[in-house]
Amino acid sequence: MSKIEQTINNMADQLMNEDIWLAIGEGLLKILAIILISALAIRFGKLAIRNFFKVRTRAPLRISERREATLIKLLENVLTYVVYFVTIMTILSVLTINVQAMLAGAGIVGLAVGFGAQSLVKDVITGFFIILEDQFSVGDYVRIGQAEGTVEEIGLRTSKIKGFTGELHILPNGTITEVTNFSLHNSVAVLDIGVSYESDIEYTEKVLQDLIEKLPERYEELVKPPELLGVHNFGASEVVLRIVAETLPMKHFYIGRVLRKEIKLCLDEHGIEIPYPRLVMYSRQEENQQKQKETGGN
Repeated sequence: MSKIEQTINNMADQLMNEDIWLAIGEGLLKILAIILISALAIRFGKLAIRNFFKVRTRAPLRISERREATLIKLLENVLTYVVYFVTIMTILSVLTINVQAMLAGAGIVGLAVGFGAQSLVKDVITGFFIILEDQFSVGDYVRIGQAEGTVEEIGLRTSKIKGFTGELHILPNGTITEVTNFSLHNSVAVLDIGVSYESDIEYTEKVLQDLIEKLPERYEELVKPPELLGVHNFGASEVVLRIVAETLPMKHFYIGRVLRKEIKLCLDEHGIEIPYPRLVMYSRQEENQQKQKETGGN
C-alpha cells in the first residue's frame, strides 16, 4: 500500500471517529454559548449603566446631563471592549490554543510596538483629560479645527462630531489642540434693522421697544427681553438700528430668524419703510440740452 493510500485511509478513519465529531460539536456549542453570553452581558451591562445614571438623577448631588451622557457613552465603550477581549480569549481556549503563552508573547511584542505607538498613547491621554476636565460633552455644539457640529461620541482614542449637513467627523483626540464650545453659556442673537432716512427714528424705536418687550412671552428660548441699543450705523440708504437678544445655548439662530419676521411684520403694520437700493439715472445729453435752453433764453 502506498503512502498516499495510507494517508487517505487514516483521514477516513479519523472522519469516521465519533469522538472527533463529538469534540467538534461540543466545541461549536461552547463557542455559540460564549458568543450568546457575551451579547447578553453587553446588553444587560449597558442597561445597568443607564439605570445607574437614572437613579443618580434623584440624588441631591448630581452632575450635569451633558457629563452624564458622555460618561454613559464612555462606560458602554469600555464595557464592549472588555467583553470582546474576554470573549476572544475564551474562544481561543476552547480551540485548545495556549492563551497564556499568547499573552506573554503579546506583551513582548506590545513593548516593542509601544515605542512606535506614541500617537496612540497621546490620543488616550488627551481623551482622558478631555473627559476629566469636561472640555466638551456629548450633545455639545463645538468647533475643532475645520470640524464643526454636534458631539456624537467621546472615546478615549477618538471623538465623533456630526456636522450640520450630516457628515461625521472622526478626530483622534491627540490632534485636538483648541476647542470652541458653543453650548456652555447662553448665546446672543445680533440683529441690524435698517429703516429709511425719511422715517421718524424716535417713533421707530418706540414701536420696536413695545414689540421686544412682549417677545419673551411668545418664545421660551429668550432668556430675557431683547435690548434695543439704538442707532448703530448710517448706511447708503438706511439708518441701521441694532437689537441684541440673549437666548439659551445655540438658540440664537432660531431666535434671529423669528425676530426678523416679527420686526418686519411690525414695521409694515406701523407704516415704517424698510429701505431698498435705489438707482438714479443721469443723462449727460439732457444736461447739455438744458444748458442750451438757458443760454438761448439769455
